[in-house]
Amino acid sequence: MPTARTAAVVGAAGGVGATRLCVEAGALLAAAGEDVLVLDVAHATQGLSTYVDARLDPDATALLTDPSVAVADAAYTLDAPGDGALDLAPAHASLTRSAEALTPEAGERVGERLAEATERYDYVLVDTPPLLTNPAVGAATAADRVVAVTVADDRGVDALARERGRFADVGVEASVVVANRAIPDALPDADVAVPETALGSESEAPAVTPADPDDYTRSVASLLGALFAVDELVDDAAPGFLAGLRRRLS
Repeated sequence: MPTARTAAVVGAAGGVGATRLCVEAGALLAAAGEDVLVLDVAHATQGLSTYVDARLDPDATALLTDPSVAVADAAYTLDAPGDGALDLAPAHASLTRSAEALTPEAGERVGERLAEATERYDYVLVDTPPLLTNPAVGAATAADRVVAVTVADDRGVDALARERGRFADVGVEASVVVANRAIPDALPDADVAVPETALGSESEAPAVTPADPDDYTRSVASLLGALFAVDELVDDAAPGFLAGLRRRLS
């Protein structure tokens, strides 16, 4: 079986933290020496743009509407620990241009852009909204893996059930289900629970601490292990004391 290198990280509902999880997972891979791109197809919310302090021209919508724009043109580097690179390709466009990036043709181009990105990056994570738009469907059907992100409350359970129905409609399944901001076993269907943590603002991202891993960092590493079969992202013997203390004091 070919090695998985791309994943659509699907937020089962708005506000479940899929965007931040993409950034933190990408940072942990970069800390291990991998080159990573986070590609935004959540054009309605454009949340990934808040992590980049730069003029976003071109942005991710251009990748789905203008064949002359290369993936590298819409990628902006975020400082991350380690020897790898973490680039973000956020959507940051007007309503008109965002609408142009929602057509069926634009959805089909997502797969083409993923193929292009894997020529430059070791891993590509796609920040994906619920499968209600053509680009979201394009990401879920073209990526090697699909992650369903939800929260462990009634809203999150209902959202996950709806999203699984949408997955079935387009012929995909969730490779990994993540209960975000949750204690272990809070959501029985979850493969990974990512704890509630004081991550700080987008300007302080990434918050993972691979050199001194706390529970949050270890849970993100578990997600990546389940998703891409990568290990040794964190030192299992490291106590993570300093990272945990910093979070409690922040």
